[in-house]
Amino acid sequence: MRVVPIAVTALAVAFALTACDDSGGDGGGDKTATSTAGAGSTAGSKSGTGCRLDGVGVQVGPASEAPAAGDTGIVPVTLTNRGATCTLQDFPGIELTTGDASYDVAGDKRAKPLKLTLKKGETATFTVTYVRGASGGKNSAAVTDMNISLPGSDAQAGYSWKYGDVSLKSGGKPDASVSSFQQAGD
Repeated sequence: MRVVPIAVTALAVAFALTACDDSGGDGGGDKTATSTAGAGSTAGSKSGTGCRLDGVGVQVGPASEAPAAGDTGIVPVTLTNRGATCTLQDFPGIELTTGDASYDVAGDKRAKPLKLTLKKGETATFTVTYVRGASGGKNSAAVTDMNISLPGSDAQAGYSWKYGDVSLKSGGKPDASVSSFQQAGD
């Protein structure tokens, strides 16, 4: 199995940060939204409260895609606070979906979640790491979308998954994990 070097991960995150703007636009990255957070909620969060999807810009990618079955790929996600000061703690919720099934992605067991406070314009990142499955294979999921949620909220934002099938481990769980939130920028 080939593993993507850490330098590539850092470079991918750096590109994601330069491509991001706080208007919620994709800045030329590979973000494709398929759904958004609940309508009628406020655009920001009160100071000291949890960040909400409708108060942050989300930038998915650019990814370091796994080139072949058995290879590891990394999909960076950057959140930019567009509203009042808010906090992120624990792991983001990630759900990978096919036309028929959905798979929850577990938090990386090696990561210790930090409590991050984001002021307006500040950013945080996390990464989804996955092992590519054989296209159409018995132990693969033909993922079409990735749904993102933030801790303390059921609201989801959906993004197209363009990175190939995801390998399934025993028990039908995806061979994937999500990192904890990390502060980005200066």
